[in-house]
Amino acid sequence: MTKEKSIFEEDLKKLQKIVEELSSGKITLGESLKKYEEGVKIAQFCSAALTEAQRKVELLMKKDGKISLEKFDDAETQ
Repeated sequence: MTKEKSIFEEDLKKLQKIVEELSSGKITLGESLKKYEEGVKIAQFCSAALTEAQRKVELLMKKDGKISLEKFDDAETQ
């Protein structure tokens, strides 16, 4: 498992926990706001990681019936 994948999966678990905590109604408004802010940041990271993965997959699309690999420049995603 790559470090990127590991971090992504850990962040998804954190996000799920935050959603459960917010849904429980057992935390204060202040705690809820902090958790919500943390969740938004994690969701943004996960969204960016998925977008990057999608771009990489699109580079492997078939061209003229053949699978071709084009160079992917990581600098383009930043």
